[in-house]
Amino acid sequence: MAIPTTNATQELPAVNQILASVGQAPVTTLDQTNPDVAIAYDTLLQVSKEIQSEGWSFNREDHYDFTPDSNDEIVIPNNVLQLDLTNNSYGKNKDAIRRSGKLYDKHNHTYKWTDGAVSCDVVWLFDWVDLPIPFQNYITTRASVIVSSRIVGDTNQYQMLQQEEAFLRSVLLEYECNQGDHTFFGTPQNDPNNYSSYQPYLALRR
Repeated sequence: MAIPTTNATQELPAVNQILASVGQAPVTTLDQTNPDVAIAYDTLLQVSKEIQSEGWSFNREDHYDFTPDSNDEIVIPNNVLQLDLTNNSYGKNKDAIRRSGKLYDKHNHTYKWTDGAVSCDVVWLFDWVDLPIPFQNYITTRASVIVSSRIVGDTNQYQMLQQEEAFLRSVLLEYECNQGDHTFFGTPQNDPNNYSSYQPYLALRR
């Protein structure tokens, strides 16, 4: 999977929304010499990484194979936020963690992976343009709350932004529930025994 690149033209509207929420004028470029712009932009990137690190249906990928290089080592891509061995892929023989930018086997104390491709569950970091709209909206508002506390310090403004943040978080969770098709049985979607829960509208449609 390719490492995402920063697309300033896509992030600029979000930065301007953050600036507007704290009473600052919009800008035409992401000029890092402007301290307000720098704070807004850095906060946007920070919050985006934090939210994506939670792992969602759009950026979590299970059973993703990593192939060792010629040294039998697996270099972890820069856009990987979380990485773990797929359950039961190696039993109790291996325990993978990230160390020095590589996949390290804590059980056998080695960077070497000699059994071919390694199946992992991965949480990816995506570029702004690839985020679903509910996530863009929530991340922007969450960043606005943080910037408000850092630049303005107005209690009333901070509380109003927090209320908007809470609402957009609920919108985000609704999107995730609809998109993820989750089941309380915990059975993976690609499992042939996956259980599809009862949906009342199917009976009403008849």
